[in-house]
Amino acid sequence: MSDAPETPKLAPAFRLVALEKIGSTNEEARRLAEEGAEEGTLVWALEQTAGRGRQGRNWQSPPGNLYFSIILRPDRPLREASQLGFAASLAMGDAIGSVAPPLIEITYKWPNDILANGRKLAGMLMEGKGDADGYLEWMVLGMGVNISSFPKDTEFPATGLRFEGADSSLTEVVLLERFTRHFMSWVNRWLEDGFAPLRKTWLLHAHGLGQDIRVRLPNEVTTGLFEDLDEEGRLIVRMADNSTRRISVGDVFFGSSENPEISGEGVRG
Repeated sequence: MSDAPETPKLAPAFRLVALEKIGSTNEEARRLAEEGAEEGTLVWALEQTAGRGRQGRNWQSPPGNLYFSIILRPDRPLREASQLGFAASLAMGDAIGSVAPPLIEITYKWPNDILANGRKLAGMLMEGKGDADGYLEWMVLGMGVNISSFPKDTEFPATGLRFEGADSSLTEVVLLERFTRHFMSWVNRWLEDGFAPLRKTWLLHAHGLGQDIRVRLPNEVTTGLFEDLDEEGRLIVRMADNSTRRISVGDVFFGSSENPEISGEGVRG
C-alpha cells in the first residue's frame, strides 16, 4: 500500500489515511479503531480489492470511484448508532448536489442507499462496538460512491455521476472534501438537536414514500405501504390489515415482486 497521489483538504475534524489500494477501507478502519485511533480518522483508498457490503455482499471497487471509512466515537447509546447513517446520507446528498448538474434528482432509500434519478449511486456499511453500559465504543461508517463507473450485472439498476451528466472534472477528491464539511454540519446538528431534524429532511427526499414495498427480512418477506420513519430511524410499514410494523433491518424493494424497481441492499467496502 502507498499514499494516494493527491491529498484531499478535509474539514479540520478529520485525520486522513490515504491509500492507493487496500482490501477494504472498513476493515482497515476497524483495525485502527481497535488500536485506539481517534475519532475522525478517515481511511480513503483509490481502489479496493475486497470491498463488501451488508451480509458479506461483494462491492465492486475499481479506480475512479470514491471509497472511504470514518471512525466515529460519539457518546451515545448503541440503539442510536444507525442515526449516523442518515447524517452521512444527507451529507453525501448535499455534496453531490453541489457538484452535479441540476437534472440529477438525488433521493434517499432506506436504510442506507443514495439514488440518482432512481438508480443506486452510493451506499454505506456501518459497523460498531459497544461497551458494557450499552454505549458506542466506536463506529466505522464506510461509504462508496460511483463516479466514473458502476456495475452492470446487479439485480437492481445502478448508475454513476459521470453517466448522469456530471462534469469530467469531478473527482473523488472534490467529492470527499465537500462530504466532510457537510457531514460535520449534520453530525453536530444531530448531537445538539437529536434525530428529529435529520428525519424531517431525509423524508423530504425519501424514495418511495407512500408507495407499496416489499421488505426482505432474514426469515420472511413482508409487504405493505412505506408510511414513515419512526423517532429512531426504523421503517414504518402500513400492513394490509391497517396495522403498522416497525422494521430495523431489511432489504427494500419497490414495484411488483416479479420485477422490483430497485433493491435496498447495503453496498460498500
